[in-house]
Amino acid sequence: MDLGPFEVNNSVSCRLSSQIPSLCLEQDCCLGIDEAGRGPVLGPMVYGICFCPVSKKENLKEMKVADSKTLTEAERENLFEKLDEAKSFIGWALQILSPNTISTSMLQRSKYNLNALSHDTAIGLVQFALDSGVQIFVDTVGPAEKYEEKLSKLFPGITVTVRPKADSLFPVVSAASICAKVARDRVVKGWNFAEELGEVDTDYGSGYPNDPKTKAWLLKYLDPVFGYPQFVRFSWSTAQTLMENKSAAVHW
Repeated sequence: MDLGPFEVNNSVSCRLSSQIPSLCLEQDCCLGIDEAGRGPVLGPMVYGICFCPVSKKENLKEMKVADSKTLTEAERENLFEKLDEAKSFIGWALQILSPNTISTSMLQRSKYNLNALSHDTAIGLVQFALDSGVQIFVDTVGPAEKYEEKLSKLFPGITVTVRPKADSLFPVVSAASICAKVARDRVVKGWNFAEELGEVDTDYGSGYPNDPKTKAWLLKYLDPVFGYPQFVRFSWSTAQTLMENKSAAVHW
């Protein structure tokens, strides 16, 4: 997984993908969608798809993929390498949504909330697979009935299955979950701070708003005039509250 295109400018979103297996252009495929990093106040959210021919679903199952949240980092990395090495029948694509993209979308004049951003990102990845010639039906995640109806209307002729906890029910969604989580972990670990912050303390905990380490990091790197580095989702209420209480007031 080459993160270079995102690392060149981590203030914008970026799409990465594997090569499309020739089998996926010739046979009906199943495709799973999942995300990593929806809740944290730090770092990107990553949406991933994984797809393989329906005839190869058992091969995917034999890899013992599972919901990425139930796996250790080492297990996820090992499984991703297996997925990536199975180039003859498995393909994947990722959309990395930078913290800046998330926050500016949510705070723009015409409101664009996280659910809408998530749906549009998932739809974009499905369209990418179709445009690449992959013939698919979709096992995905989300608020089931409305999302299923929305996808079915957008992609007529494709069988869409939307289920809560799909990443633990369908191996192809588990595989997408692993791809997304591995990408997010690698991006967060190797984050390049564009701001001149000197030696940055990378002990920021889980990145979730209720984590004491994350809260301490947010306090440490809050500039009273310029706010937060772009690693922070400044639209999150945790970040907004700290800025309101600790930053200099600006009157326009």
